[in-house]
Amino acid sequence: MKKLILAAVVLGLSSMSWADGRQDSVDRLANAGKVLNEIMATPDKGIPQEVLEHAKCIAVVPDMAKAAFIFGGKHGRGIATCRTSTGWSAPAFISVGGGSWGLQIGAQSIDLVMTVMNDQGMQHMLSNKFQVGGDAAAVAGPVGRHASAGTDWKADSEILTYSRAKGLFAGISLTGAVVQQDNDSTRDIYRKALGQRKILSGSVAVPAAAASFMTAVKNSSNASRTAELKEGDKE
Repeated sequence: MKKLILAAVVLGLSSMSWADGRQDSVDRLANAGKVLNEIMATPDKGIPQEVLEHAKCIAVVPDMAKAAFIFGGKHGRGIATCRTSTGWSAPAFISVGGGSWGLQIGAQSIDLVMTVMNDQGMQHMLSNKFQVGGDAAAVAGPVGRHASAGTDWKADSEILTYSRAKGLFAGISLTGAVVQQDNDSTRDIYRKALGQRKILSGSVAVPAAAASFMTAVKNSSNASRTAELKEGDKE
């Protein structure tokens, strides 16, 4: 009898833990979509339209913690999606962690956005783990309504990185950071273990919980096309 009670308690605690983990993942999906919507609401200070339109993958890490006192560190969990032949893939859950050395003091929470700009960068995102600056080249991305004609982001950049803190939006260096699959969140949402390549290649159906995030991605990546259509209607 005692064993049955103990088993019931363990099962109940496991169910509660899964429910809490799933809710955290659902909240992260909603927050990632909110970050993209807010960025697109201020185009003069956000990610250039050309960058989003040419991006092969978009990753958003809302409320990424960044703290530093002599040693600097970053850690956060977010969402990624990649273009497929039929549109944007189901969301894949990622974690971003890494450190830096420097005489620095401070702590803040930032929203991180990564745009993958070519096939090589996309292959890294499809893998379950890669290091920024080691495996994949990344640079701070241009900011503004339109990317400067003098930049070489189209030709050379695997990944463009951005951060937003206290309303200020700018490119950010993530050299040394490790991007890897968030296995716990993947199981929380998809109810089973799935590799990044399977999810991001379009082989997995988009879960209902990701609806707001996927809408934000579609709207942001088609923003200038939508604007052109509106201008054409006025004429």
